[in-house]
Amino acid sequence: MPTGFSLIFAASLFLLLLDCCSGSFVGVCYGRSADDLPTPDKVAQLVQLHKIKYVRIYDSNIQVLKAFANTGIELMIGVPNSDLLSFSQFQSNADSWLKNSVLPYYPATKIAYITVGAEVTESPNNASSFVVPAMTNVLTALKKLGLHKKIKVSSTHSLGVLSRSFPPSAGAFNSSHAHFLKPMLEFLAENQSPFMIDIYPYYAYRDSRSKVSLDYALFDASSEVIDPNTGLLYTNMFDAQIDAIYFALMALNFRTIKVMVTETGWPSKGSPKETAATPDNAQTYNTNLIRHVINNTGTPAKPGEELDVYIFSLFNENRKPGLESERNWGLFYPDQTSVYSLDFTGRGAVDMTTEANITKSNGTTWCIASSKASQIDLQNAIDWACGPGNVDCTAIQPSQPCFEPDNLASHASFAFNSYYQQNGASDVACSFGGTGVKVDKDPSYDKCIYMRAGSNKTVTSNTTAMSTSSSSLNGNSSSIFTFLLVTCLFALMHIQRY
Repeated sequence: MPTGFSLIFAASLFLLLLDCCSGSFVGVCYGRSADDLPTPDKVAQLVQLHKIKYVRIYDSNIQVLKAFANTGIELMIGVPNSDLLSFSQFQSNADSWLKNSVLPYYPATKIAYITVGAEVTESPNNASSFVVPAMTNVLTALKKLGLHKKIKVSSTHSLGVLSRSFPPSAGAFNSSHAHFLKPMLEFLAENQSPFMIDIYPYYAYRDSRSKVSLDYALFDASSEVIDPNTGLLYTNMFDAQIDAIYFALMALNFRTIKVMVTETGWPSKGSPKETAATPDNAQTYNTNLIRHVINNTGTPAKPGEELDVYIFSLFNENRKPGLESERNWGLFYPDQTSVYSLDFTGRGAVDMTTEANITKSNGTTWCIASSKASQIDLQNAIDWACGPGNVDCTAIQPSQPCFEPDNLASHASFAFNSYYQQNGASDVACSFGGTGVKVDKDPSYDKCIYMRAGSNKTVTSNTTAMSTSSSSLNGNSSSIFTFLLVTCLFALMHIQRY
């Protein structure tokens, strides 16, 4: 009896340990409103190549589910608005869909969420009254198969579901949606499912430029916006909009429901009047977003709260209607080349000429890859630097300190700088056919330390590079991890004694 109890105790602690070490994640939406996209199997390869671990699709397309089988990538699948009526009317429809369209591919294809309807309040054919009955039937179908604890059921919403979003503390749901929102929130609370929201600071800036600054929308604001009711300070619109949802939930006494962002992003191209839709702004927004999420920063009203986010979208989609920007939210072109560089690990700067996460050092310069350089030119330059240029490129090999982020711009920057410093830090030594640029801000990150003038050591372990806040957060996580690990070991030792 003591042995069995100890084993259960140790196992429970181990599961708790795993849970406490989980954090916020960033995924990508895989929309398919285009006639020039690569096949799903090639898309799955592309996603794996870029180390994207979470993907949202808007239906349950069989070819897509097959393509993502055995990849380890977690999927969010959807029941389209057009199916809400049939799913809400008959339990058998939900049962058949799950049996025929989902179960044959699960669990080889990891499915963690099912969205029942998408932004129904924005749909021209108001199907909101069908959402909760359809969600209930899908959940019942999952229960029959014993999958209701492994696959969560929810529905996505636009920010238009709120009647007020500023100041965040005044966040309130639109009363015209109360007929379906209240039972939905009860469903989410009872089943521990997240409230899914699509957040787009781009639109708030585009439509209210006199009231919203571009820096505030891009996470680049140096000033703070103060909520007069709470005194909370906001440096970006994303956090303010998330907190508006949380305050709206609290106003209705739903305090246990977590928020998940199922769409956000920034377009790289737009119509003549959409001047903020540029590759640079898209890269800035998504890079800052990823860092913000991965660091488990939380929001002013929910500091440290886990917040999972999906970036819209994987590809530019040429069949989407509306302004030019609607067809240019993609991270990749249909030929699978990047619209701009993006690092999903949240480490370091992707375009290391930006100010973010780079410290200034008086009198010292570094040489990095130009953000305007083509992939072919960067590869050729790396080959030369690591070959005839006699640069030690060990650090950018797999499992080495500078391998991540695994992209040409990052690897080229390390190689360029090493050659530059070894050859007198002259302008000529940073040319690389026009692909190199000099900066006065140290591009080092994590344990990847860039050589500087007078330094003979290129890469060292850097345990003090983290910011105070990050160190504090990681220190706390490490302490919890160590405590639980030691406790588990003691429990296991106790088992051996019996």
